[in-house]
Amino acid sequence: MSTPFEITFARLDAAPLSTCVAFACQDLTLSPAVQSLNTKSQGLLLKAAEAGQFKGKSKTSIEILAPQKLDCQRLLLIGAGKAGDNTETDWAGIGGYALGQISARKTTEASLVAEVSGADLKPDALAATLAFGALLRHYSFRKYLTKKNGEEKDNDKENGSNGAADAKPAQDRLTKLVIHCADPDKARAAFEDKRALADGIYFARDLVNEPANVLGPVEFAERVKELERIGLEVEILDDKQLKDMNMNTLLSVAQGSARPARVAIMQWHGAKSKRAKPLAFAGKGVVFDTGGISIKPSAGMEDMKGDMGGAAAVVGLMYTLAERKAPVNAVGIIGLVENMPSGTATRPGDIVVSMSGQTVENLNTDAEGRLVLADVLWYVQERFKPRFVIDLATLTGAIMVALGKDFAGLFANDDKLADQLLAASKVTGERIWRMPVDKVYDRMLDSKNADMKNIGGRWGGACTAAAFIQRFIKKDTPWAHLDIAGTAMDAPKNEINTSWGSGWGVQLLDRFVADNFEKGEK
Repeated sequence: MSTPFEITFARLDAAPLSTCVAFACQDLTLSPAVQSLNTKSQGLLLKAAEAGQFKGKSKTSIEILAPQKLDCQRLLLIGAGKAGDNTETDWAGIGGYALGQISARKTTEASLVAEVSGADLKPDALAATLAFGALLRHYSFRKYLTKKNGEEKDNDKENGSNGAADAKPAQDRLTKLVIHCADPDKARAAFEDKRALADGIYFARDLVNEPANVLGPVEFAERVKELERIGLEVEILDDKQLKDMNMNTLLSVAQGSARPARVAIMQWHGAKSKRAKPLAFAGKGVVFDTGGISIKPSAGMEDMKGDMGGAAAVVGLMYTLAERKAPVNAVGIIGLVENMPSGTATRPGDIVVSMSGQTVENLNTDAEGRLVLADVLWYVQERFKPRFVIDLATLTGAIMVALGKDFAGLFANDDKLADQLLAASKVTGERIWRMPVDKVYDRMLDSKNADMKNIGGRWGGACTAAAFIQRFIKKDTPWAHLDIAGTAMDAPKNEINTSWGSGWGVQLLDRFVADNFEKGEK
């Protein structure tokens, strides 16, 4: 739900717009295009850099107003650091930083000279990556801001976004960015998949940022159903169907709410063989989590509108795979519920029979996400027989105690799958850390009244939660669980994300799919 923003590509020698961005590397190393600007301005760029003690350090900048003999009214010289040391993630961050610098000024359109000496990326990939970072940084969520002081409804600071740029009148906001590069056609082609990825991340961010009174289970499912327009096959299971299918652990979470549960199933058929086993992704979609009868403290409870971040990531991934026409078969499944206290809510001590037939004693109704996943994971394995299954969930506060808010926790029963995810994490910058899966945690779930209880005690909460989920994974199914409680919402801001809802996981999983399952299919 961001303001309109157009990114186009032009030749290096095309006339720049009124605001122009160029890059300087460490020790003021300039590319030929930027050196030409310096020469044309009679050395103004280097003179300004010396006066401002600007050395080209990464993510630093100087501003030159009304530069003589140049076609722009403002030139921003931005540091790119040691170009050869920068990864793809670093370049996306630099593109985001550049967008932030532009947006802090009063301008509606800008040029960015995407030429840097010594970069490891090919020129077209560099241009596309800078554009990708800029596009992610441009996201904002102002849907519910009304008119103020005569300005347009989206003119104020959005939740969690970056100051002055958001407070500007709509007519002063950046709406167009022209990327100047050596080969615009190649850069434009390289950008297409990245634009699809950004669209998926935007969609996920919008879902997480929506208030729960607007986005209940039914409304969430309706938004997923709308994605049939981009080629996804979408099926929505209502509460009656879920009851008939014995998804009782999922329904036990929903039974305290007046809003009925839903399960959304998304399929993408992109592989050459329609019979090829699909890749499976499952997401926890608790649209609001009060804790139920085991109610949470009131302080900070408003953040529990984001307890569906795992479901949002799965939807964003499926959106991206469909939009870029990924040559794989994939299925995404999300369980959508609201966890509320009421006279019909699940009580601590209740025992339910899961879809798998295993019985669960609920000792804490705030340990609800694993109950949602238990049924949807069993269902996706039974119906689709996938090559593997990966689930994402804002599952435990314990993972934040262990890892903080910069890393998600990775639990896996398969080393190859774990290594593939870790490799994707390193490339994308969506960081994960492998956590232990061990019988010691599984034993902590044993119950004297049922096959298992839904909590394992005070210690190792993230590990016992993963152990619970693993009880619903079939013996021969490779499985990974990502606990994204610290990364999906209110995560640390960075150059490509200033939103409260981060869309975390879409980029990680898209890269994981592309690097490991597409090469032989194209």
